[in-house]
Amino acid sequence: MKNGGLAKSLDSLLLGVGIALMVGIMVSMEFRHNVGEVMEAVLGWLPGILPFHVVLFALAAITGLYASLIQKYTMDWDYLKRQQETMRSFQKEFRAAQLAGDKARQQQLQVQQREMLGDQSKMMKMQLKPMAYIGIVSIPLFMWAYLYIEEHAILLSFPFWGVHPISDTVLGPIFYWFYWYFICSIPVSQIIRKALDIGGMG
Repeated sequence: MKNGGLAKSLDSLLLGVGIALMVGIMVSMEFRHNVGEVMEAVLGWLPGILPFHVVLFALAAITGLYASLIQKYTMDWDYLKRQQETMRSFQKEFRAAQLAGDKARQQQLQVQQREMLGDQSKMMKMQLKPMAYIGIVSIPLFMWAYLYIEEHAILLSFPFWGVHPISDTVLGPIFYWFYWYFICSIPVSQIIRKALDIGGMG
């Protein structure tokens, strides 16, 4: 019981830290800056030995691995798969009842849908919880990258696009550096998820 209580307390603490970080970066520019400054002491040496686009690739690999591990061990993938299959079956049956004009069956299915809301709420909580854990690592890394880029003029050469300052925006609020990070993270995350056999909800 004591170990169970300790694990529950640690879980609550980590969730609290993750949520606090997410809220903090949304409401306070000073908070974002302070987090970046703290991480500078940890990561500030990296750009001295690696080109910055490689640093971003490394950050993408770290966050991809960490996020994948969190999702693997905090989410019940069998449950999510069963719920996804149930929802698909329900939607197919409801659509068939609509096409057949079967009002009685539609009413029965609507009652069933209301009963399914609890399962949908559980699914949403299960999917949102890992985000708080992931934020504990990803948010400080992002805040450091943002602060470093803000303080340094860095150019990056993109295929077909030419050379651009990575602090400029590609489209809307999306920066070149974040676009590069995103492009790097996709194959890295897919390889990690495949290796760890994560998801497979199809």
